[in-house]
Amino acid sequence: ALRLRNILFDAPYYRLVYGESDLLPGLVVDRFGPHLSVQLNCAGMEVLKSEIVDALRKLLAPESILFRNDSSMRQLEGLVQQVETGYGDSPKEVELLENGVRMLAPLHDGQKTGWFFDQRPNRAVLKSYVQNKRVLDVFSYVGSFGVQAAVFGAKEVMAVDASRFALEMAEKNAALNGVSSRFSGAEGDAFDVLKALRQEGEEFDIIVVDPPAFIKRKKDHKEGLRAYHRINELAMRLLCDDGLLLSASCSMHLQQHELMDVLRNGGRRVDRHVQVLFAGMQGPDHPVHPAIPETCYLKAFLARVAKG
Repeated sequence: ALRLRNILFDAPYYRLVYGESDLLPGLVVDRFGPHLSVQLNCAGMEVLKSEIVDALRKLLAPESILFRNDSSMRQLEGLVQQVETGYGDSPKEVELLENGVRMLAPLHDGQKTGWFFDQRPNRAVLKSYVQNKRVLDVFSYVGSFGVQAAVFGAKEVMAVDASRFALEMAEKNAALNGVSSRFSGAEGDAFDVLKALRQEGEEFDIIVVDPPAFIKRKKDHKEGLRAYHRINELAMRLLCDDGLLLSASCSMHLQQHELMDVLRNGGRRVDRHVQVLFAGMQGPDHPVHPAIPETCYLKAFLARVAKG
C-alpha cells in the first residue's frame, strides 16, 4: 500500500490503506503528514489493533495515530463505537495539501476520518472552469470543493451545509487561503436552501452537488434515487444559461448509468439541454479491486446545462 502511494504522490496526504483493495479488509488509514486517522471496521482488524499500530510506527514514524472507530459498520460485528488515541497526541485539526491548496481537516469531530481524499481529482477538474464564476457548493462539509474553487479563481463561492461546525471549518479554510471575502456559508437543509435561493431569483455559473450516500442499503434504493433526482433538479433550476453542474454520488448502490439518468431526466424536467463533459471516479489512493465491484463506489459527472 505504501509503495503505491509513494508512486502516486509527492506529499504525504492521502488514503494509505483502502480495505480490500489493499488486501487489508476492514482497515482504513488516512495520512495527514505526521498524523494518521485509522478505522477498524471488522472484528478481525480489531483483534490486530496493536499489530497495526506497531506496523504504522515502523513504516512511517508518525507523531500520532487516532482511531476513528465510530463508524456504524462496527455495530454489525458487535464492536464498540468510539474515538480513541492509538499513539501520541492527536490534534483536533490537521493541515493537508490538496491540489496545491492548504486545508484544515477536523480529525476528532469531523465526518469519517476527517477528510474525503476520494474526491481529489474531481475537485481538480474545477480549476479549468471556475475563473471569475459564481459557485454554489452544496453539501459542502468543510469547504473542500468551494474553498478550492475560490483559490482557483472563482469570484464568489457560497457553501451550503446542515452543520454549523462544518461551515465554521469551511470559513477557517477560506481564511487560511486568503479568500474569505469571496466565500460565504448558508446553514440549513440543502433541499430547503436551494428552494429558497430559487425563490430569491439567485443564479450560479457552477454548482457542485456532492451529497452523503442517499442509498446506504439496497432496500433504500427507490427512496434514495428519488432524492438524487430532486437535488439535481433543484440545482439545475439555479444554473444560469450554459452553467455547469458537477454531480456526484458516493453510494455503491447507485450505478453510474443511474446517475447519468438523473442528469438526463433532470434536464428534461427543467427544459434544458445537458451535455456531459467529464466523468470521474474516486482518486487512485482508493484503487478498485477488479474482483470486488463494491470497491468502485464514487462517480461524478461534470455537465453543461444549456437552454438550447
